Amino acid sequence: MYRTHTCGELRLANLSQQVTLAGWVQKVRNLGAMTFIDIRDRYGITQLVVEEHSPAEVKEVAAQLGREYVIQATGKVVERSSKNTKIPTGEIEVVLDHLKILNAALTPPFTIEDNSDGGDDLRMRYRFLDLRRNPLKNALILRHRIAHATRSYLDSKGFLEIETPYLIKSTPEGARDFVVPSRMNPGQFYALPQSPQTFKQLLMVSGYDRYFQIVRCFRDEDLRADRQPEFTQIDCEMSFVDRDDVLEVFEGMAKYLFKNILNIDFTEPFPRMTWADAMANYGSDKPDIRFGMTFNDITSLAQGKGFGVFDSAEYIGAICAEECAGYTRKQLDGLTEFVKRPQIGAKGMVYVRCEADGSFKSSVDKFYTQDDLRAWAAKCGAKPGDLLLILSGARKQTLGALCELRLEMGNRLGLRDHKNFAPLWVIDFPLLEWDDETNRFYAMHHPFTSPKLEDLDLFDTDPGKVRANAYDFVVNGVEVGGGSLRIFDSNLQRKMFEVLGFTDESAEKQFGFLMNAFKYGAPPHGGIAFGFDRLCALFGGADSIRDFIAFPKNNAGRDMMIDSPSEISDEQLKELAIAVKK
Repeated sequence: MYRTHTCGELRLANLSQQVTLAGWVQKVRNLGAMTFIDIRDRYGITQLVVEEHSPAEVKEVAAQLGREYVIQATGKVVERSSKNTKIPTGEIEVVLDHLKILNAALTPPFTIEDNSDGGDDLRMRYRFLDLRRNPLKNALILRHRIAHATRSYLDSKGFLEIETPYLIKSTPEGARDFVVPSRMNPGQFYALPQSPQTFKQLLMVSGYDRYFQIVRCFRDEDLRADRQPEFTQIDCEMSFVDRDDVLEVFEGMAKYLFKNILNIDFTEPFPRMTWADAMANYGSDKPDIRFGMTFNDITSLAQGKGFGVFDSAEYIGAICAEECAGYTRKQLDGLTEFVKRPQIGAKGMVYVRCEADGSFKSSVDKFYTQDDLRAWAAKCGAKPGDLLLILSGARKQTLGALCELRLEMGNRLGLRDHKNFAPLWVIDFPLLEWDDETNRFYAMHHPFTSPKLEDLDLFDTDPGKVRANAYDFVVNGVEVGGGSLRIFDSNLQRKMFEVLGFTDESAEKQFGFLMNAFKYGAPPHGGIAFGFDRLCALFGGADSIRDFIAFPKNNAGRDMMIDSPSEISDEQLKELAIAVKK
């Protein structure tokens, strides 16, 4: 046995005990007569002491130690004269009578400390060292706790955890597939699942009315802070349910996780907001409702006064930043430059200061009277001391730009604290979205999403107005989960494929197995999938999911530690009947 205790375990209750610890050397401090060694494992850190009267062989080994050496240390627990209240073991230390080097170590390329001196690329290359640092260790512990709590809750609600295949059939909808060649079937390919969608629906047909899986998914997409080529979902499906049944169960799960992981007790029902209202008031289908500053449509009030920019605009929207009338010209110019960034795309910004004396000062004073500006302020609910920020242009683009401006103001005003959580459900999404490039409709969620039954007649007259029986779970401006009721009628599914531009042959080729299964008695069913990595990052107060994944990819989709993806040998290619174009 290499250890009797972990490095985070010993307390004053262990005084005078003979103990053995094993771990990594965090730090060595040689003070001449005495040497202090900090030994670390995933449980914590303990101070070891080599005294003046310690055995010579102990002193000899201690003199050889370097950072990250793996050691075994035996000695007696004593009370520290100079206590360290910052660590749980800070009231004791271990006076050594035996010290052994289990494995020497090279000096790491960056410090193994909470605030490391290693850059992202270096830490990604040496991820196995980065994972020794407390922030990453705590992130992975949090991930484990959330997974454990999720399983506990869903098990209590009668859900069965059932695995679905990783080697499946390529599908044309959604993101790009990762494909896997088959040696036994030359010239044919599997695809890795973007989600277990069709399989969990088949499980409903099979009678497993409550299914879940914490499952790895794969999408060949461009990366960003909250996106990886392989990621994890909490994937769930239920039979004989309507929308409210699904929302009730998974709102319960969210509340259970908040309570058990963060000790936050949500007693009131989560708000529900239609997609149309979310877009009109926040310019986003994943609104951050931790703060107000909702949009106000002042198009009718602002047009017809000779200001060409407004007169030609499809939409003019304003937000009210409370108590910001004192913003300087430099600050306002900074905001204007912010909205003009290419990724936001506004051409400019108009402001109105609501002065303390009840007057108004605006960047468009020469076109508008005080009464005009007063009407804008009234529309926005602005008070003396507030600041109106106004954007205009094409409706869709302006709503998006105004959304980014609102979030930027929220950041500047300290209204987006990671420790505050504001969950909500966004419901009644459009079923379809039109793509001008391909001149066809695409499913906003996926082709199996059920339309709202009251909108079925619109399929033949105005498909773009058909609403989906779909819902997203949103927290602090992050889409954490999303799902829908599913189509379970073969005829309706066929109609959906028709609207999406599938021929009968292509629909049969891609989804015939599902359509055929429906003919054998498919129950009404619906489900949801939560982005598990995003959920972990949210609970951990981080914007990026990367530190909550043990071995993530970089922004180019590469694993820098193992240098993947990589070329394979000609022999392997030949065996797979694949030729690589040089």
